Amino acid sequence: MVKVLIIADHDEVQLTPGTLNVVGAARRLSPERIDVAVLAADGERVAAASSSIHGVDRVLLIEQKGNSPYLAAVWAPQVAALAADYTHILAPATTLGKDLIPRAAALLGVGALSDITAIDGPYRFRRSLYAGNVIAKLSADPNKTVLATVRVTAFEAPETNGGAEIEPFHVEAEVPTHTRHVERRGGEQSGPDLQTASTVVAGGRGLAGPQGVELIGQLAAKLNAAIGASRAAVDSGWVANDLQVGQTGKIIAPELYIAVGISGAIQHLTGIKDAGTIVAINKDAQAPICALADLVLIDDLFSALPALIHGLEARRAS
Repeated sequence: MVKVLIIADHDEVQLTPGTLNVVGAARRLSPERIDVAVLAADGERVAAASSSIHGVDRVLLIEQKGNSPYLAAVWAPQVAALAADYTHILAPATTLGKDLIPRAAALLGVGALSDITAIDGPYRFRRSLYAGNVIAKLSADPNKTVLATVRVTAFEAPETNGGAEIEPFHVEAEVPTHTRHVERRGGEQSGPDLQTASTVVAGGRGLAGPQGVELIGQLAAKLNAAIGASRAAVDSGWVANDLQVGQTGKIIAPELYIAVGISGAIQHLTGIKDAGTIVAINKDAQAPICALADLVLIDDLFSALPALIHGLEARRAS
């Protein structure tokens, strides 16, 4: 008898779209029920969004002041306390899920499965290793609760035409007091979120510095796209590390991915292999990204991007 609990990833205003993909993954377990837990200080909006996901039977709204802002040290004991009623606890393989699930698993004394890409049965899973060159088959102990993060690009999101019950819920859990939130620092983000955007413009070593970053920012603005980057651009300090795409960054699946000045190391290609259409702008025709791309423009980005931006402006003006 499979009962699944999904931990909602959210910012107390919006539900992270990847949570829907986790519901899609959970449905492949043929569960008796799927519940979603919303841990928040004020989670009514997120609970309402969670209740609309097709396939969800119940939303547990767990509200307490300490649940916001998110801290794994605070959420993990509550997740562990909920585990007694479920065979599986799942979360998206986002920053939150990767932080929370291993900690909750440690409290329960079980192992955590990470970045699941396929489900072969209630206790049989697959995940990719070595930049997708190896597929590992994993078996979980059916006598213990399975805790796992799910690669959201590997599973289809269900419709949002459901109407699950929202139940205010209280969890008896000892929450540590030695951990507290002081402040959050991060780069300013404009435009769509990188992990959920339908269009992404990303730059690599070929950007050569701030001037190149400015150009991909202009192109992204014209296309209402998110900005991404290769590890080379991040390591050079041109863009923030939360914009990195690839094996050690974010794995994304936009409808359109425009790679500007990116050579296409295997670690980067792992992060975009599920993209719909890949466009490469590169002056090196032998770059690995050109072999993968659906469309290739062999040109220097400092001449190609201004022309492309001008063309988009002219088209909109006409």
